[in-house]
Amino acid sequence: MKVNTQSVNFSADRKLIDFIQKRMDKLDLFYDKIIQSDVYLKVENTSDKENKIFEARVSVPGDSLIVKKQCKSFEEGTDMAVASLERQLKRRKGKLKSYL
Repeated sequence: MKVNTQSVNFSADRKLIDFIQKRMDKLDLFYDKIIQSDVYLKVENTSDKENKIFEARVSVPGDSLIVKKQCKSFEEGTDMAVASLERQLKRRKGKLKSYL
């Protein structure tokens, strides 16, 4: 799956982008009709430790799933967002099977 990654207010290193690509590729195991995914990495200028925002939009036929997580690190946000997307995709696949 092609993952478009954009970083706002900073430049992401190759290691982080590869980590995100690897985690997002696991979503293909749960739903094989994923068209594309867009990932936005943002850093807020606050004194709060949880100032990193991970936002993902996964396009599937007829819909798009959006997840937004705010964490201390982008790796933690990636894991939480992928787990949430995994649940959404499983639910969507279950609903589609019930119509058949």
